[in-house]
Amino acid sequence: MTNKWIFAIGFAAIFSSAAQAKDVSIVVTNNERVQRQELVEVNAADVYQKMGVKNGESLIVKNSLGQPVDYQLTYDGKLVFDAAVRPCGNAVYTVTTGQPQKMKAFVAGRQYPERVDDIAWENDRTAYRLYGPALQRSGERAFGIDVWLKNTPDLEVEKRYEVELSNHHKIQELKKAGKNDEARQVEIETTYHFDHGYGLDCYKVGPSLGCGAPALMENGRLVMPYSYKEYKILDNGPLRFTVELVYNPSVVAGNKNVVEHRILSLDKGSNFNKMTVWYEGLDRPCDLAAGVVIHEEDTQTMKFGRDYLAYADPTDAPAHQNFQIYVAALFPDGADETKALLNDEVKNGIAGHAVGICKNVKSGQRVTYYFGSAWSKNDVRTFDEWILRINGFLDALHSPLDVQLR
Repeated sequence: MTNKWIFAIGFAAIFSSAAQAKDVSIVVTNNERVQRQELVEVNAADVYQKMGVKNGESLIVKNSLGQPVDYQLTYDGKLVFDAAVRPCGNAVYTVTTGQPQKMKAFVAGRQYPERVDDIAWENDRTAYRLYGPALQRSGERAFGIDVWLKNTPDLEVEKRYEVELSNHHKIQELKKAGKNDEARQVEIETTYHFDHGYGLDCYKVGPSLGCGAPALMENGRLVMPYSYKEYKILDNGPLRFTVELVYNPSVVAGNKNVVEHRILSLDKGSNFNKMTVWYEGLDRPCDLAAGVVIHEEDTQTMKFGRDYLAYADPTDAPAHQNFQIYVAALFPDGADETKALLNDEVKNGIAGHAVGICKNVKSGQRVTYYFGSAWSKNDVRTFDEWILRINGFLDALHSPLDVQLR
């Protein structure tokens, strides 16, 4: 068979496949009297089946004007894209085969072995990190999830680490030479603990849950998780970040070698991470708590609902920062109890925790909740506005957008 015949047959096959592919419409309906702007998802296999093409084929998603829309195929087989829908209205999106345009990344994350194995991730609203085995080996006690403030939709974490770490040696050399003023000036200009116009890290974690970490309970007290042992990044943008984590075995309420598992994800445009946690090795049920640290500088500005807790964190230097970090944990399936667990005495500036408690969690039982943050210098100006944001997010979870393939 000649090369011409081979080319002709191959071209015909491609043409035939393209001709057989059918466009699919995705109709997103909003049954509520509020504007909705959020990621929606459909089963990717269903889309491919209706289009008559094989799984994994390149796709283009378009809005009703024919403009390409950013989308993502997730590790668990979902096609997700950012949908805008008017109150009591619907929006129609079309999926076709073809090479998609280059998509802007709104979320990203990775492990930073150069910074004691931090895992840091962000979206267009804020950033977070949790601590790894290298930090645990150092003896530092930092259990919870950190918040990095942002006031830009651009991805910032990579640059912050690079600038901070690249100047650390220079600062130390200046201090050794007795040039403390110069060292301080370099630190002011480069550290991510100061705001250089794009946000900063001024949230105190220490030996606490920080913002949103889970913990089993023993005799009414939190048994703090330490750093993760293993991790696997499952999704890494452009619209959703997902990481799976396994923690070192611990002893809880007589249960030996209890292993904690987490899957957490963050979507474009959201103030809230989704957390699913479960434990292996429990020979009897235990209470599970999740929440946020309460600092001694403000033990009053918090609010509890049946399905949420919220706190206005005063930052690591309230008199200098003069702003607040709003944090919360949300329990869309409800918590058995939400309350403040105050310590008998303040240590390391930690007065206690605001937590939601799910009672009698069994080995292998998965619990899903949400945690998140906002900044009074960015997208949420007041604590009252934060409560509105929380209630709006919970309402959206309880009344999801209706997504149908046509």
